[in-house]
Amino acid sequence: MKLKRFFSGVFIVFVLLVACSCAKTNPFIQLHVKSYHVPVLKNLKGNPVLQMELQLNDSLATLHSTSITVNLEGTSEMDDIKLVRVWYSGSDSLFRNVSAMNLFGGEKAPATKIEFTGEQLLSPGENYFWVSVELNEDANLHNKIGVALSKLKFSDNTYLKPNTESGSLKQRIGVAVRKHMDDNVQTYRIPGIATTNDGSLLAVYDVRRQSSRDLQGDMDIGVSRSTDGGKSWEPMRIGLDMDEWGGLPEKFNGVSDACILVDENSGKIFLAGLWMHGVINDEGVWQEGLTEESTLWNHQWRTKGSQPGFGVKQTAQFLIATSTDDGKTWSDPANITEMCKKEEWWLFAPAPGQGITLEDGTLVFPTQGRDKNGETFSNITLSSDGGENWKTSPLAFFNTTENMVVQLSGGSIMLNARFNENRNNKGDDNGRVVVTTSDLGNTWEEHPTSRSALIESTCMASIHKHVYNENGEEKSILLFSNPNTKTGRFNMTIKVSFDDGKTWPEENWLLLDEGRSYGYSCLTSVDENTIGILYEGSRAHMTFESIPLKELANNDLK
Repeated sequence: MKLKRFFSGVFIVFVLLVACSCAKTNPFIQLHVKSYHVPVLKNLKGNPVLQMELQLNDSLATLHSTSITVNLEGTSEMDDIKLVRVWYSGSDSLFRNVSAMNLFGGEKAPATKIEFTGEQLLSPGENYFWVSVELNEDANLHNKIGVALSKLKFSDNTYLKPNTESGSLKQRIGVAVRKHMDDNVQTYRIPGIATTNDGSLLAVYDVRRQSSRDLQGDMDIGVSRSTDGGKSWEPMRIGLDMDEWGGLPEKFNGVSDACILVDENSGKIFLAGLWMHGVINDEGVWQEGLTEESTLWNHQWRTKGSQPGFGVKQTAQFLIATSTDDGKTWSDPANITEMCKKEEWWLFAPAPGQGITLEDGTLVFPTQGRDKNGETFSNITLSSDGGENWKTSPLAFFNTTENMVVQLSGGSIMLNARFNENRNNKGDDNGRVVVTTSDLGNTWEEHPTSRSALIESTCMASIHKHVYNENGEEKSILLFSNPNTKTGRFNMTIKVSFDDGKTWPEENWLLLDEGRSYGYSCLTSVDENTIGILYEGSRAHMTFESIPLKELANNDLK
């Protein structure tokens, strides 16, 4: 898959057509000001917060912009911002690499009002300026950035000044946990996140070293650890890596699709991933003689890329590594393929994201695969002895893949799955598959909201149960995240249910990132009052945001 560039699709924007209200205003220029629902990220130099589009009449062939004044009154704390910049991108409406744009007026420290002065020749037609900010390392994740346009001046002594100062969205602050070429890695994909018993956050993901492409390839499972609620993250560790196993190069020993599970009883942490050794071609034949120069590629979900059997030359392998020191170090992986996979299945794999601990201590991984006919399915895999042994349930639903699970207030398990029939489905029947079980997956029942309540564009999503206390009584809500659209992957949104998933009120939806991305996400409870989300964002491969529960619930907790 190819990463979509920022702002390359349909966006929800706030547009202001600025009228000229005073003497010396310029009647031959139209100004459009836009702000976007995208996070402002720590660890990024350039975060676009305001776009200014100037439409010039053809008669203004030699006009220069000489000053741009912006207002930061909408920002929660000025100390969150390190520097403010203005960029000119010519007729290109996209905020790209800053090396492709002209810096206008230098770099400025944050202030309530900032005037940038310079000389930028404008061309007839469209001209674009961007305001960007760079955050300090200690920026508060619960604060917001708000930047507005006050005034533009031009070389002919004219100016444009809104009748009322142009407003912008207040954009959330987040963290670019992993981005393109960090540690010389081409792409980071497939997020999972969990909170340990000690309160640390463990973010897991594919480390796709040479290409954004799915398995097979040179990829491992990476782990980022935070001990301060996601404000800062330790250097990346590797949790699963098969290296040059079996005499084949690393590009033919890839591990992908991490799922992390914290045993709430013992504190032990389990990290599942799918390993492929070599390549099984379209006809289901394992290929001999592969070298570093070989370009053959296939993966587990495509054609016959994984086949019946248990051996490494027959089928992709289900691995689990463990940590007993809060995610600092990881064991060599155990292979549970033969323990759990039915021999006739083409594939048995972890579903990426997060697993759960049930109230009775049972550990549950969401899993997926392909049956004896190659048809996809979703189900769960359980351990009742602390992860020593695992057992896979009967199939929960067909034509589904990636899924996550929660335990409802009555004790049953709800599975929420990606449904292949939703691909390009814009109809009213577009919706995630939702099924429940009251007997640990031995039997399954489709939920009344299935295939209707939660729309998708056939993409991985996250469902998470958050537990809190009110007046000494334990209560819970469900949280769900995915790209809130039936086509494409944009509008990353969190939704809240107060009734075990029966309804998802629109007034409790929170849009995080309207830009295009790969669209995968995973939710966790940072603490009783805070939700964390790790997602594939439009500005960073692995984006983390911390959200106060009261902001999501809109005071609707009962």
